[in-house]
Amino acid sequence: MTDLFMRNSSLILLNMILIILTGCVKEKEKGLPNIVYIMADDLGYGDLSIYGQEKFSTPNLDKLAREGMLFTQHYAGTTVCAPSRSSLMTGLHTGHTYVRGNRGMNGGQFPLPADAVTLPKILKQAGYVTGAFGKWGLGYPGSTGDPLKQGFDEFFGYNSQTIAHNYYPWELYDNDHVLPLTENEGAKQGLYAPDLIHEKTLDFIDRHRDTTFFLYVPSIIPHAELFAPQEYMDMFLERTSPEPPYQYESKFGVETAYEGIDDPEHPRYKVGGYGSQPYPRAAFAAMVKLLDDQLGEIMDRLEANGLLDNTLVIFTSDNGPHVEGGADPDFFNSNGPFRGYKRDLYEGGIRMPMIAYWEGSIRPGSQTDHISAFWDVLPTLAEVAGQEVPKGVDGISFLPTLLGQADQPEHDYLYWEFHEQGGKQAVRKGNHKAIRLNVLTNNEDLLLFDVEKDPGEAHDISKEHPELVKEMYDIMQSARNEDPEWPFFNKE
Repeated sequence: MTDLFMRNSSLILLNMILIILTGCVKEKEKGLPNIVYIMADDLGYGDLSIYGQEKFSTPNLDKLAREGMLFTQHYAGTTVCAPSRSSLMTGLHTGHTYVRGNRGMNGGQFPLPADAVTLPKILKQAGYVTGAFGKWGLGYPGSTGDPLKQGFDEFFGYNSQTIAHNYYPWELYDNDHVLPLTENEGAKQGLYAPDLIHEKTLDFIDRHRDTTFFLYVPSIIPHAELFAPQEYMDMFLERTSPEPPYQYESKFGVETAYEGIDDPEHPRYKVGGYGSQPYPRAAFAAMVKLLDDQLGEIMDRLEANGLLDNTLVIFTSDNGPHVEGGADPDFFNSNGPFRGYKRDLYEGGIRMPMIAYWEGSIRPGSQTDHISAFWDVLPTLAEVAGQEVPKGVDGISFLPTLLGQADQPEHDYLYWEFHEQGGKQAVRKGNHKAIRLNVLTNNEDLLLFDVEKDPGEAHDISKEHPELVKEMYDIMQSARNEDPEWPFFNKE
């Protein structure tokens, strides 16, 4: 009896040891988390139902927020595509980053330099497999800014952000090769490019489930043109009708940027011009619904591959809502409580939705008002990957915020510049925000707002705070360096 008891006790003890050891092995195998960073294109702060959208719902993104963390004061790199993405990739704000405007060249955009320290390069040092699926816009094919030369192992989608205006393009890039889309030859609309890009995104997850990966998904949705598959259009036609159409009405050479281009002989047909859309409001809602569904399918695919418990997922947008192609941000209240749209440095142009999910690390249903920006993403993800944050970046890791820790460092200020429309600068310091317009004409006047009390930036308080105005102006002078590729201040 005693021997039996001793044998049973030994077996129980052995099983307990095995359970503990197995748990340790599993924990060791878990290792660094996968990282999925999904960025919408021109999606406003108010375009998600979790942020107040009432015209349609975004259930998958709402679920992501309920199970993760909602950011209420996260900012884009700036207010248009390329420089905002440059800030994201380099950890530098637009006074320091390499690409400060939407300059097209050689079938793409102005390139990042070969020696740029970028987010995917850092993650590759940590052993991550890196893939980008969607819109690039930081270097024309074969240039130093080509995604395959900036740290990505794989790329599929649009190299040029101009071609990415069109949803039924003639071709896409598959790594460094052009992939003709025969379904879209001529005037055909047989293959909706975001669907194909999404298939490649899911395939990347399947192929790399046994590795550690960084998946960057810069979607083109819902940037104009406003096109969506018919099954998605059908969901919203009755809800938005009647509505004003967006239609091409003039002949070559006299159309405006707000007129649809439908003639296959037009020089901008499928190479940047926006197609006509009789139901632009329905199309916009349909596109965001599709984006939400794609997010849900990415989460499902992570779960099916057993990866959801060790993957950090971040969703955001690159700048505020656009008005091109028939878009109607006022109808949808796309900028939420904020003033301004894309190309503005008011809050509506740069304050973005951001949701982060990380099972076991981020407390479900949490919300933060931590003030952060695109240039914080590089140091944050470098820290997640156990890599040293490069010296000289403008960003501050918000990993403590994600983990619910109390030692989150704060910015002294945030800085933006925009090189179109006469030049614009903005600084946020604490609850105050200063905006300078017409920089290129040496205008020294600043608008000043208290964005906590006045989030809509309706009341300029500059005359009441001359010392703060001077401090903000001094920051605008010192926060940046002059780049001969991007001349800004008029020295005459």
